[in-house]
Amino acid sequence: MKFEKEIKIGNKTIGTDSPVFIIAEAGVNHGGDIELAKKLVDIAVEANADAVKFQAFRTEKLIVNDVEKAPYQKESTSSSESQVEMLKKLELNYEAYEILKNYCSEKGIMFLITPFDEDSLIELEKLGVEAYKIASTDTTNLPFLKKVAKTGKPIILSTGMCFMDEVKESLREISEFNKKLVLLQCVANYPIRDEEANLNVITTYKNEFDAIIGYSDHSVGLGAAPYSIPLGAKVVEKHFTIDKEDDGPDHAASLSPDELVLFVKEVRRIEKFLGTFVKEPTKDEIPNRSSLQKCLVASKLIRKGEAFTEDNFVAKRTGGSGISPMEYKKLLNLKASQDYNTNDIIKESI
Repeated sequence: MKFEKEIKIGNKTIGTDSPVFIIAEAGVNHGGDIELAKKLVDIAVEANADAVKFQAFRTEKLIVNDVEKAPYQKESTSSSESQVEMLKKLELNYEAYEILKNYCSEKGIMFLITPFDEDSLIELEKLGVEAYKIASTDTTNLPFLKKVAKTGKPIILSTGMCFMDEVKESLREISEFNKKLVLLQCVANYPIRDEEANLNVITTYKNEFDAIIGYSDHSVGLGAAPYSIPLGAKVVEKHFTIDKEDDGPDHAASLSPDELVLFVKEVRRIEKFLGTFVKEPTKDEIPNRSSLQKCLVASKLIRKGEAFTEDNFVAKRTGGSGISPMEYKKLLNLKASQDYNTNDIIKESI
């Protein structure tokens, strides 16, 4: 399965030679309040994230009644409400999507959103979103993946809770209709333990799939995502919130506004650390070569006509003047064209 090596989403390019694409995941941390959702957009803009992402669902299309909450939801929300009740109050309607999309446009940040059901997908197609993020809950939902793939929009696919054979089957389903894919390693718990991050799966994905790879991070604090970048992640996603103490399923596992700023800065710093694949002196190293690299000098008195041997010359710092010790073999068995005293820079034509 081969997917495109470079994809465009709006005015952003995602690929090997492009900057890491940073998704600030607002999710449902707005609590169903459009004004809080706008504040989350503002926070993502202030942090210089590339995109801010929300979630689109109709509770009755997502879940049957009386389904228990996930374990992490039980820990982070009231025991008096069911999962249906919890989700219902976190819904946004179509008008809210439209308001948020326009608000993101005004603020100069990309609007992304995850559809969790087919009705929401239809609404988002009407809205004209530029790409789809698919949550781990739907990685095994092949009929839904097929519908998303047929839109022709770029797909960013999380793979939490999945076995490798399930990931392969999901990609086969998508690839038949759509080659614009980013595959994210993900562990679907909120938050995860450090030893659950499994960043090495990024390498597995790179070896197994011809696709752009990324990481959706649910670890604590700045967490694992920055470390995914040296492994080849070109998209990173991280939840954030206005207040970690708010009531809701994802707040406790999210970054604070200040932490989101630090997160984006750390990602960009790591990109600078990684630099180029070409091994050569940097611009600032060039002057140091003359000062610090060594050239050949006489280690003892050498008379004119005497042969050079490894016993009568040595490498020392000369300020850049003379023969590089990289060329020492060319000097061997040549005869000195002049007298050299100890520490005289050897000046021979080699």
